[in-house]
Amino acid sequence: MKRKLIIAVFLLNPSVIRCFAQLNWKKMDTAFGPLPPSVHIFKTTDSLDGKPFVSYYVSIQLKDKKLLFTAQTGKDKRYTPSEYYQQENRPLLVVNCAFFSYETNQNLNMIMKDGKLIAYNIVSLKGIGKDSVNYYYYPTRSAIGINRRRKASVAWIFTDSIHSRPYAFEKSPVIAKGKTKVPSIFNLGQVDWKWWKMQTAVGGGPSLIHDGKIWITSKEEQMFVGQEKDHHPRTAMGFTHKGRLIILVIQGRFPGIAEGASLEQEAVILKDLGCYRALNLDGGGSSCMLINGKETIKPSDKEGQRPVAAVFMVK
Repeated sequence: MKRKLIIAVFLLNPSVIRCFAQLNWKKMDTAFGPLPPSVHIFKTTDSLDGKPFVSYYVSIQLKDKKLLFTAQTGKDKRYTPSEYYQQENRPLLVVNCAFFSYETNQNLNMIMKDGKLIAYNIVSLKGIGKDSVNYYYYPTRSAIGINRRRKASVAWIFTDSIHSRPYAFEKSPVIAKGKTKVPSIFNLGQVDWKWWKMQTAVGGGPSLIHDGKIWITSKEEQMFVGQEKDHHPRTAMGFTHKGRLIILVIQGRFPGIAEGASLEQEAVILKDLGCYRALNLDGGGSSCMLINGKETIKPSDKEGQRPVAAVFMVK
C-alpha cells in the first residue's frame, strides 16, 4: 500500500516555501511488527526538491486506550534510545525529543510525566546586539502534550520550578524581556495564560504548524533564527483533526543518500500529512526513532545512536 503526497507551494510570510516534489509513502507495518491496529508506519525514499531523501513517520490513534503515551529523562545522565528501550521494558516506540546541554546533560525543554513537570524550559537568554548587557530575553518554547482524555495540544510554554505544571500560551508565543535572569510569569507582562493540564508532554521548538497553517516561530522562540533553510536530520511531532498523533523522523548528513530537510520543508511535509498543529524537536545526530526496538532512520553520528537526555515513548 502506498500513500502519495503532493508537496506544492505554500506562502510563509515574509518568504515563500518552494517544495516541488511528490513523496510516495509506503506502509511498513510488517517490517516493524507486530503493531496494534491503531498504529501504522510509513517510509519514503523519494527525492525532495531534487535531493536524495529518506524519512519515516508513524501515525497513532490517540483514543486507543490500550496505548500509554509517556516520557522519561536520563535523570542527569544521557542514554541512547536503545538503552531507554531496555530500561523501560521494551516499549512499542521510542523517539528523541527535547534539546539538552552536552555539558550538564540537563534538558533545555520541559518534560511532563504523570501530569507533573520532570524537566523545565530554559527561562532566559542573554539579550542580542548592543543591548545584550542590559537585558534578558524570556522565550516561550513550543511543546506537545496529551491530556487524560487523550487529546493532544501544541502550545508555547513558560515553566517555573516552584510549580509542577507549566504556563501555556495557545494563541501565540510571548515576546518579553527584562533585567531579571530568573523571571516569574509576572515578568512576561500582562499576558493571557492557563495551566497546561497535560498528562504527558515534551518540548522542543520551533513550532511549525498552527491551526492548520504553516507558522515557523523561530524568531519568537529564538531557535535557529536565519537557519530555517538549512538541511539536517529532523524529528518532529504533531496531531491531526481526526485525533491521530504524527511522529516524523528525517534522515540526513549522508551525502548522496539522505541529505535531510530544512525547517520549511519539514513544515510542508507535516502539513501534507494532515497536522493541525506540529513542532520541531531536537534533530541532527539526536534524531532516532525505534519501533519495537528496530531503528527507522539511520542516526547521523558515526558512532551510531547519540545518548540523549529524554525520550518520548508509546507503550
